[in-house]
Amino acid sequence: MTTDSSVGENWAGTYRYGARGIVSVRSAGELVELVRTSHRIRALGTRHSFNDIADTSGILVDLSGLRSDPEIDEERRRVTVPAGTSYGTLGRFLQARGWALHNLGSLPHISVAGACATGTHGSGATNQSLAASVCGIDMVTADGDVVHVGDSDPQFHGAVVALGALGIVISLTLRIEPTFDVRQDVFVDMPWSGLGELDEIMKSAYSVSLFTRWMGTVDLVWTKSRSDEGAPAPFGLGGATLAIRPMSPTGDDPSNTTDQCGVRGPWNEMLPHFRFDKIPSHGDEIQSEYFVAREVGLEALNALERIGERFSPHLIVSELRYVAADEMWLSPAYERDALAIHFTWQRHPSEVRALLGLIEETLSPYQARPHWGKWFTTDVSHIARLYRRLPDFTALVDEFDPEGKFHNEFLSRVLSID
Repeated sequence: MTTDSSVGENWAGTYRYGARGIVSVRSAGELVELVRTSHRIRALGTRHSFNDIADTSGILVDLSGLRSDPEIDEERRRVTVPAGTSYGTLGRFLQARGWALHNLGSLPHISVAGACATGTHGSGATNQSLAASVCGIDMVTADGDVVHVGDSDPQFHGAVVALGALGIVISLTLRIEPTFDVRQDVFVDMPWSGLGELDEIMKSAYSVSLFTRWMGTVDLVWTKSRSDEGAPAPFGLGGATLAIRPMSPTGDDPSNTTDQCGVRGPWNEMLPHFRFDKIPSHGDEIQSEYFVAREVGLEALNALERIGERFSPHLIVSELRYVAADEMWLSPAYERDALAIHFTWQRHPSEVRALLGLIEETLSPYQARPHWGKWFTTDVSHIARLYRRLPDFTALVDEFDPEGKFHNEFLSRVLSID
């Protein structure tokens, strides 16, 4: 076990952690002892959250030293993976053995535990969030016990997207399926009026992402088709003949993006937007994201487009994705098929904070749920109206952590968990 008093910043350099230090553990036994003897403690994954959700007034623990190979149960089509493992590492492991996950996020660099705990997702009209593939969790609770929560337990749907509030997850069991190939195509410059066919466009391939800067055009329509599907419909658009970097549709080096232009490849190399062996995204950025019910998605987009000139000067790009409904109590896609509206902002923190209030006011009629790991200003009273199982989750936190060992400022401010 090693301790570093300097925790540092998140991946993008736009959040500095306030914890007293970070401890790297090398075994489950070390983790159990650390949890048992700590007053305040939280797990820190790959630092891809943009707010204080992972922070603590106590110490952070790094689980990347808990190294072991994932274990595949082929008969039950499941894999058990150490919590700190990245999706990129897991993807390579599964692909080499003929297996796959149902979906991946834009960045394969994120940790399995962190992504599931925050309801992180990929895209696709029939694809649920990454957390929906979880069927078992092993975690260290506040008293140092190692407990297992399986998908037959009544608490299960509250324990997956749990924001780190119940304990420190040491492994997750995920559903898997036989490997498949994916073809990527990018179409450019769709007029905003083309969103009148939003549902048809978003259902045209296994995974579809739209990129816009809210200036009257959808800059990119990025489709990912499984090998058992035909080529996607172009909707009268021209296909890109060169690779395009989604964070900067008009230029920049696209070498960190996965192969486009009709190229086929294995699921783990094509479902993400960014290559696992490269630095992803734009960097030096701030992100926010809001989920609205799919049936009001176009109305919500048009409302935002009407105020686009007010926020676009501070924006790098927005991405629009579909996420299928799931049963996780705190999932932003809980019980409703969702349109996820993502903003990647320039590093203009004062301006972005002010703009979030405007965006949230504009989206308020559509019951927009914010992504837990990104910037938002939605207050606790509004959050409570968005999640009908929040009282059940709060009771679950009291049961698992009665002394508040895993509590932090984020949980207090956003969910009134003190």
